[in-house]
Amino acid sequence: MEQVIVMIPALNPLPALLQFVRKLNALPIANIIVINDGSEEKYNGLFEQLQQEGCEVLTHDKNLGKGRALKTGMEYILKSRLQTKGIITVGAHGQHSVLDVEQVLSSTKIFSDGIILGIRDFKDSDYPLISKLQNRAYSMVFELFIRKRLLDIQTGLRYIPRGHLPWLCKVKGESYHYDTNMLIEAIRRKVPVYEVPIGHAKLRKNSIIYYDEVLNPTKILQQLWSNFLHKRQNTK
Repeated sequence: MEQVIVMIPALNPLPALLQFVRKLNALPIANIIVINDGSEEKYNGLFEQLQQEGCEVLTHDKNLGKGRALKTGMEYILKSRLQTKGIITVGAHGQHSVLDVEQVLSSTKIFSDGIILGIRDFKDSDYPLISKLQNRAYSMVFELFIRKRLLDIQTGLRYIPRGHLPWLCKVKGESYHYDTNMLIEAIRRKVPVYEVPIGHAKLRKNSIIYYDEVLNPTKILQQLWSNFLHKRQNTK
């Protein structure tokens, strides 16, 4: 039975990523691909350690953005013809716990035909009020423009079946826009999108999270409005 490949886009990752990868290796997965998205040279030693742990490390000479990093990993899988039933995308800065990944991994046995989203619990008191309100607003606006209700459109913890990788490599967006564009295109193609509740990892205060799924609300609204207008023009 084919197993899943875990894919981690990483920009200047925390040292804790090494321990996280060691725990991931204990799960029934095929491999871990880490995309070094133009990290500073001082992080080279960490990426070498990740290779020693069995990770495939792909490197961008400069920072190209999370979307481009994910597409680099997907293209690598397709070109190398690695045997896998799909990929699970995971954050490199403590956004997700191993238990979260395990929860999504278990769900692939049931929802194997579509994209699975690991949905964070924004009712938890540890989340700042602004994060809760923003997440609710994003979901409402997404439903208004795209006509599909999703509880957490910004989550970076996702399972994607291998059969969807070819068209996902062509989805627009080189940075964080890619996450939302992926969902919009999946809905357009009538690809099932499933939601699985997960916990969340507590992030250290004042830490820099390069690929965190908390984004500028104005940019999110602009992106959804742009997609909505593009969709209307294509239907005329």
